[in-house]
Amino acid sequence: MSSAAGPPPAAGPAPAAGPPAAAVPPPVDGGLIASLHGLDANGRGLFGLRTLRMFGYGFLAVALVLYLDALGLDALTIGIVLSLTLVGDTLLSLWLTTHADRIGRRRVLVAGSLLMFLAGAVFAATDWAPLLILAATIGVISPTGNEVGPFLAIEQAALSQTVPDERRTATFAWYNLVGYVATASGALAAGLLSQMLLDRGVAAVDAYRAIVIGYAVIGVLMALGFGRLGDAVEAPPREPGSDGIRVILGLHRSRRVVLRLSALFSIDAFGGGFIPQSLMAYWFHLRFGVEPGVLGAIFFGANLLAAVSSLSAARIASRIGLINTMVFTHLPSNVLLILVPLMPNLPLAIGVLLLRFSLSQMDVPTRQSYVISVVDPDERSAAAGVTGIARTTGAAISPSISSVLISNPSLISLPFYLAGGFKILYDLLLYRDFRSTARLGATASATPTTPRA
Repeated sequence: MSSAAGPPPAAGPAPAAGPPAAAVPPPVDGGLIASLHGLDANGRGLFGLRTLRMFGYGFLAVALVLYLDALGLDALTIGIVLSLTLVGDTLLSLWLTTHADRIGRRRVLVAGSLLMFLAGAVFAATDWAPLLILAATIGVISPTGNEVGPFLAIEQAALSQTVPDERRTATFAWYNLVGYVATASGALAAGLLSQMLLDRGVAAVDAYRAIVIGYAVIGVLMALGFGRLGDAVEAPPREPGSDGIRVILGLHRSRRVVLRLSALFSIDAFGGGFIPQSLMAYWFHLRFGVEPGVLGAIFFGANLLAAVSSLSAARIASRIGLINTMVFTHLPSNVLLILVPLMPNLPLAIGVLLLRFSLSQMDVPTRQSYVISVVDPDERSAAAGVTGIARTTGAAISPSISSVLISNPSLISLPFYLAGGFKILYDLLLYRDFRSTARLGATASATPTTPRA
């Protein structure tokens, strides 16, 4: 007997296909090597121009006070020139950086480069103190070997647009590394060139003037380079929802935190202004009779150590956070600064100085990354500019005091103690006020935030 097979059961309606799952982007490699390889053409251009500028700053810093002394200026006038250099940079940079996103970042960078040329040209052409003071006030000159003018703030803002947030601290670490290496190379080149000219019988004032002329030439080269950057370095549109917020100095929602950080940074810079590299080189010359060639070698080594430390800062910050890295590396470096003049001989003084430089700049890329991380994208030039200008303002006051102290044999070491003391105060206040965000930046994917006004 056979049985007929029934029809197969009817298939039910096929389930509706849902939307395809969104592809999860692979995690961004925030490591040092990936951050360096990830730079686009504008990023590489900014790195190259940073290198050229910092070479010029290091080139000038070793010889600047020696040049002014060779011109016949007394200690008080030298201090006034150094202070007004920083005062002028402060006022000029405040206006330029807070307006750069509106009038064009490239235009501001070209203008700053031409002001470098102007200052260098006037310094090389005259020994008349009033004209030197005027050029120092309206031009861009770095007596410290560190950043001055509008460049740093605008470059940080532009770089932060070209890399993912996860790579920001590492990118800033490389950015600072090339700056330190360039500053070190400039210091070494200035020392060797001036020593070579002195050994050939060239008058001291003419030997040091050659350095100043070289600085002016670098300003022209920078203007040409900044003019070739692409449109991507310009500021993005303002964040939605920020139109109704009052804008002061280019800041809106982040104004309170930026102003608080600026006040703290000015204390740190005020301390550092007591003993900038140019006066530190002069101190070694007075205390131990160190010649320009040796001075160049000392600060070449010091700035190389600072360069290496900036890369270490990125790795440390990825583990313990930005604020912790800023404070816990800066405190011991300031103790070492106080110890430099207590050393009984030149080798020990150099050794402590080099050890201090191996720690002192580890807070720089972390500080820059922290400032950028707590503001909106359209505030970044202004935030970096306001905090940078606060540092320049703090540093502008103290050189006029310390140059007089150094010229007095009984007070020659006091600038070191004042510098270390004020910088330690800054570290303690920074940790007190921002320790609640101390872990920010401790993971590669973290994008730090902080309450805004």
